[in-house]
Amino acid sequence: MNPAADTVSVLWIARLLHATDSFYPTGAYAHSFGLEGLVQAGAVHDRDTLRRFLLRQAVPQLARTELAVAARAWDAAGDPPDWDTLRSLAELGAALRGTRETRSASAGIGAQRLDFAATLHNGLAAEFNRRAAAGLWPRPACIAAAIEGRTLGAPRDAVLAALLYGALSGLVAAAVKLLRLGQNASHTLLAEALAAGAAAIQAAPSLPLERLGAFNPWWDIASARHETADFRLFIS
Repeated sequence: MNPAADTVSVLWIARLLHATDSFYPTGAYAHSFGLEGLVQAGAVHDRDTLRRFLLRQAVPQLARTELAVAARAWDAAGDPPDWDTLRSLAELGAALRGTRETRSASAGIGAQRLDFAATLHNGLAAEFNRRAAAGLWPRPACIAAAIEGRTLGAPRDAVLAALLYGALSGLVAAAVKLLRLGQNASHTLLAEALAAGAAAIQAAPSLPLERLGAFNPWWDIASARHETADFRLFIS
């Protein structure tokens, strides 16, 4: 038994927790990804409507978009990385966002995450950034999560779980500011949504490419209207 080797082998856990924390400098805390637009429209107005939104809209959409793309990107980022596939997945990950605001939000978060991962850990993240800059690849948040996870040595399911947690906790944190929602109510709701997302993590890697994507005009229209709202607490 080698305690030092065991410590190194699980260091990715601490680093993944660090990268998922709201304290991490990605700017994700400044976005609601369309939730503020839904609140302004009255579609989400209390805990019950937020719960329906998370379970019926957010989790299924994550399964067919962010999680599925990130799973493929994690696979493609092996040793050696498949750069052609990673470029295609980066373009797909950006295109799957339905509105300009959410595409811009994902791109900003992804860029900040990859830049900081390259600063902290160099390696794969730095090489991805170099190729992305040279080829003008987009850097959506789901690709950034996969590349950073590979850089940290985190297993695929752990990377997907962290991505799921980041997306759902971000929505719930935004809801605390937008609705009359206390800490106990918000965290029990987050726990329920995360439990529902476990099946999405298992299914995402095997979803065929032709089944990826989500059509949700209700959410997209609210996000698009948010761009010209008279008052905005969040960027998206």
